[in-house]
Amino acid sequence: MITTMSHSHHTFKHRFFAVASVFAGVTMVSGQAQAHTSEGGFVLLLPTDIYIASGVLAVALTVAMLALVPDTVVGDLFRPVTLWRRHGWVLPKITSLLSSMFLFWLIYIGLEGPRDPLANPMPLVIWTVWWVGLVFLQGLLGDLWRWINPWSGLIWLLRAILGQQPLFRFPRQFGHVLGVFSFLAFVAFLLADTAPSDPARLARAVAIYWGIHFTGIVLFGPRWERRAEGIGMVMRLYAQLAPFGRVSQRNAAGLWGWQILHGRVMPFGMALLSLLVLASGSFDGVNETFWWLAQLGLNPLEFPGRSAVVWQTLGGVAVSNVLLVAVFTGTLWLGLRIGRIKEVGLGRAFCLFAPTVLPIALGYHFAHYFSSFLVEAQYALIAATDPWATGQDFLGLGQVYVTTGFFNSQDSVRVLWLCQAGGVVIGHIVAVLLAHAVAVQHFGSGRAALLSQVPIAIFMICYTFFGLWLLASPRGF
Repeated sequence: MITTMSHSHHTFKHRFFAVASVFAGVTMVSGQAQAHTSEGGFVLLLPTDIYIASGVLAVALTVAMLALVPDTVVGDLFRPVTLWRRHGWVLPKITSLLSSMFLFWLIYIGLEGPRDPLANPMPLVIWTVWWVGLVFLQGLLGDLWRWINPWSGLIWLLRAILGQQPLFRFPRQFGHVLGVFSFLAFVAFLLADTAPSDPARLARAVAIYWGIHFTGIVLFGPRWERRAEGIGMVMRLYAQLAPFGRVSQRNAAGLWGWQILHGRVMPFGMALLSLLVLASGSFDGVNETFWWLAQLGLNPLEFPGRSAVVWQTLGGVAVSNVLLVAVFTGTLWLGLRIGRIKEVGLGRAFCLFAPTVLPIALGYHFAHYFSSFLVEAQYALIAATDPWATGQDFLGLGQVYVTTGFFNSQDSVRVLWLCQAGGVVIGHIVAVLLAHAVAVQHFGSGRAALLSQVPIAIFMICYTFFGLWLLASPRGF
């Protein structure tokens, strides 16, 4: 995507309208997901400096508001409402089996089907429908992953038929280390591989990933899936963020993040993974900017290809993850010192507050992929009706045409950008509220909890600016 900005020739009336629009956009963001691998481009001629300032101001005002309202008000925001009783259905096992069969078909068609990544269902389903769409809906709604997990149904069937039990105990000392590295390996493939959308290449990678973790679950049981399978761990993190969850044996609903506040304190590995999800997603945006390509000494208009920057990309992923973890840990340490919190150590504070960045990660996930999803979802629909690219119409949808007309006018682009900016801002506002509620719950109400949140609040305000800057920055390849 190539994005440029122009900030001149705007009257006071236009500026007033822009400030009002961003707040309206913040309240109207809603939910379809996005896409990946082959974004198109458009030129954005909007007063993005005003929109960025308005978004940062919205988060800053939220922080200021927390100093004025009673602590109980914020806690009440995250109080869930219990719904119907939860039942242990076998249906998720059946849908998991169907999901496994569908995945095997995708792998087959990835190896044997069309070579065009915009015609073969394999990359479109994996990158557009699953990684972009399902991940967003997982955090927006609730735990959809347990219905389509491609391992649990087969493991259940295997044990029902053969009585197969795990052969080994998963070493407790490993914690979630394998799962963290599993997720980082996925990110490395997504961002640094030379052709992650090549159908056959992607099919082999997916088959290897599925096979490794199926073997691990057979050998070590469910604990392998909970601690070593990185994608499932990320899905469970977003399920903890979602408004629909459970309290005891009943379903419940509440504001995004209520499960993080009212659930068990996350183990260190899962808390760390929360930050890595945010850092990796942010670098996915940085990796496309003119600024990043300039740091690599590359002309963004003459990009030499992904194969020329594999090691630089891997290095960028590593540095961004280490940097974010270090900065966030530093803000926690400083907050504990300012608030004079002695009963909670830095390690426990990390486990308490790192998950509060998940609303930011989800908001940026929406914003980063939204525009490309609008295009690639159309290709996915075409591939669904004609998976072998033979000109047939198996679903009876008729001729489906791909349009990018919504990138051609300033009015439609403004709506798209306000939706993206709104996703970022809403994510930060929810994160600020959630972090404050966690502080009140564990540090007590009053001055200590408020002071302990000052560094984190500054961090989140700065990250709001960073996220909106990423959306407005010129992009290449």
